[in-house]
Amino acid sequence: MKLVFRFALRLVLFLLLVFILPALVHLGVWSMMERPQGWRYATWASAGVLPPKPPVDEAEIYVLTARTGGLKGAFATHSWIVLKPVGANTYDRYDVVGWGTPVRKNAYDADGHWYSNKPEINYHLTGRQAAELLPLVEEAIAAYRWRERGDYTIWPGPNSNTFVANVLEKVPALAAATPTTGVGRDFPADGRWIGQRSNGDLFATLGGYFGIVVGTGVGLEINFLGLVAGINPLALEVSIPAFGALRFAD
Repeated sequence: MKLVFRFALRLVLFLLLVFILPALVHLGVWSMMERPQGWRYATWASAGVLPPKPPVDEAEIYVLTARTGGLKGAFATHSWIVLKPVGANTYDRYDVVGWGTPVRKNAYDADGHWYSNKPEINYHLTGRQAAELLPLVEEAIAAYRWRERGDYTIWPGPNSNTFVANVLEKVPALAAATPTTGVGRDFPADGRWIGQRSNGDLFATLGGYFGIVVGTGVGLEINFLGLVAGINPLALEVSIPAFGALRFAD
């Protein structure tokens, strides 16, 4: 009985120190920042992150990420995919939202603010490889399982980050991943609670509420209630819940 009590106590302390405390610290920082009172008052226009006139003869694949609105932004980001085929002079944006039909195409500017938060380019691929992989990305988007009304669940998923993570998983040649602040990225979109990802990493999850991922791709990641803590020695990177990844190389 004592061993069970000690284990439970240590587990609680671990969760408090590694997940809850950093999240509360970031909540304190976030609460002091100015934010719009609601989506009606937020800025959704282009943030000028992408070139307004992309090269017509080049294919491009982007993953963009921005903090979400309200207090959710203290803990989570929203990700979306931007594609530009060869011969096109405009971008196509794909992301998932929580109202109506989840999967949206060009509902917002390709590099639009998200609840007034400026997006960052999380991934970018151009040239011949982008041209070859772009159709595979479009196929993965079309095949996304959770695309009907009522399929969206803000937490633990499937949500916007589940969508992007699932598409990237289906095209392993991209070697791309959603940021660790993408709450919902570890929701088992394909129904598997244990297995191997396309990049070789092993994973186990309890429906997105708790899980672990280990391998050369991410190193070691533990996710708890959507928050991710981890260490990746190969990338010289540490992931802190709510804060995201810190790269020592930078």
